[in-house]
Amino acid sequence: MSVKILSHPVPSKIFLEIPASEPVTFTNTTDLHGRSKRKKQKHPHQMLITEAKRHDTSEAGSITICEKPRCLWKGCKEESRDECEPQSISSHAKGGQPLELEVRFHVTGLRDDYYLNLLDWSQENLIALALESTVHIWDGERNQNVSSIDLSSSCKYIGSVAWMRENTYLALGTSDGEVQLWDIETQTNVRRMFGHMSVIGAMSWNGYILSSGSRLGYIHHHDIRAAQHHIGKAQQSKQSVCSLQWSPDNKLLACGSSDGLLNIWSNDLGGTVQGTPLLTLFHSSAVKAMKWCPWQPAVIATGGGMNDRLLRIWNVSSTRNLETADTKSQVCSLLWLPNTKEIITGQSHPQNMMNVWKYPVLSNSAGLHGHKGRVLHVALSPEGNRIFTAAADKTASVWKYHM
Repeated sequence: MSVKILSHPVPSKIFLEIPASEPVTFTNTTDLHGRSKRKKQKHPHQMLITEAKRHDTSEAGSITICEKPRCLWKGCKEESRDECEPQSISSHAKGGQPLELEVRFHVTGLRDDYYLNLLDWSQENLIALALESTVHIWDGERNQNVSSIDLSSSCKYIGSVAWMRENTYLALGTSDGEVQLWDIETQTNVRRMFGHMSVIGAMSWNGYILSSGSRLGYIHHHDIRAAQHHIGKAQQSKQSVCSLQWSPDNKLLACGSSDGLLNIWSNDLGGTVQGTPLLTLFHSSAVKAMKWCPWQPAVIATGGGMNDRLLRIWNVSSTRNLETADTKSQVCSLLWLPNTKEIITGQSHPQNMMNVWKYPVLSNSAGLHGHKGRVLHVALSPEGNRIFTAAADKTASVWKYHM
């Protein structure tokens, strides 16, 4: 019996069976007590914050706001000057510098692993960043810490995070193959889902269906409303799933893996293992950087790994490669910028740049030397004008994008 996903509104609360005890801790860095008794407001995460917090630390990892206006990688704390200033920008178009540094963070515990997805920015303006076995939640509007979830007693590290679009539910994929679902507003672990046998490096939501991809190459589909949550499975390849995203119209699931495959799957999930994707596209190395175009549901952008280095635009309806650009380095991450119809990529060495590309021609309009390590993760604010980056140089930043 097949299960086809239909678009239905998702209730703000879903009541699920919960194990009697959970080997996890939820750390409040602001006053959260009595929150559930308060009247619901337009931005529920703002109720979490009663005082400003400028750092969040744990044994597994830490994130701290740099107090200096210009953060120098090696010498920030010693007040010495490094050989390179991270804010230098080269612009190839009129209009000056498109990216302005808003805040910089010192980060410890961010795994330098190309195949993980450790950052997500929610529609409620909450930023989730996983550092080893702890995920840190920040208010993206005020740059204040909200809370942290420590899973150190149940897993070695967190491999992926994904916000549900409709509410403050956050899915965490662990190194042990477990998916945990947390309600950040009520500070509760509402579901634990098993089935994977290895690291879960990528996840994506389609309404109340959560899809997760593992290092063994399998995709699992979970209906979080059902007692028997596992409703379907597909095998992407025999290598690691490193990117996973449902299309904006929820009809197609794109999955990239470390062997250079980009498979497009239907939303007819099936009761057993799906055998054949609708379409297979190719890079010459891993496809970790991948995003659907927000305003053209059949268009997807992909970036290749170290041996590929290409940024490609595909139309999955016509199976055409619409445009290709050589980025000169491993593409670690990418975003569509819907306000300006552009793409931004996070690159690896030798320059570890963030590049802005005009769509659809893929001309490189600007480049930012914002980090000294590869830009592993990028996320876009709900308004589409601020960008969060996290890199292997132990820094993270929020950038204001000038349109």
